[in-house]
Amino acid sequence: MTHEIVPLTPDFWPVFEELFGKQGACYGCWCTYFRLPPAARRDSNRERNKDHIKARIDKGPPPGLLAIRDGIAEGWMQIGPRFDVPEFNNKGRASAPLDPADASDPTVWAISCFFVKTKARGQGLTHRLVASGIDHARRNGARLLEACPIDQSRDSRSLGLYVGSTRVFEKAGFKPATRRKPGRPLMRLELPEL
Repeated sequence: MTHEIVPLTPDFWPVFEELFGKQGACYGCWCTYFRLPPAARRDSNRERNKDHIKARIDKGPPPGLLAIRDGIAEGWMQIGPRFDVPEFNNKGRASAPLDPADASDPTVWAISCFFVKTKARGQGLTHRLVASGIDHARRNGARLLEACPIDQSRDSRSLGLYVGSTRVFEKAGFKPATRRKPGRPLMRLELPEL
């Protein structure tokens, strides 16, 4: 059976919580890295991060997509308007928007994070999440979809891969828009109206 890829609504909280586990994925981040300013991250812990993302999911709209197989979530991709992940827009980051106005434009979206269970890695799940994300963004009015992946990683366990691999985005049709830091291109995909 293949994965069903669904928007993360409150109904899916239990499987999302199970996917992230007691540690909250990536050292208790709970996918809040681009949601919280550095000072808040330093003062936070995995429980507060978990509470933060749960409140965000409860508020809606869905902040990302889950890949579910046999009722178990095996992958997650954070996707939505850039304004929903304010630290992704920080002017000192490689992911900063080309046009500062894009940071508040509801039609400019970003794929900012991934988390895939170890046993589900190496099976093309990230590619399927990105493909579903493109459709999801287009259906929800996005005109641009951006990402700031990492150029290379020979180790599928690399923490840097939480932003995705450049190869995955290239295969999905994204093109480099700028490169502010070595190995971290800001990539962009234009989404024509349906």
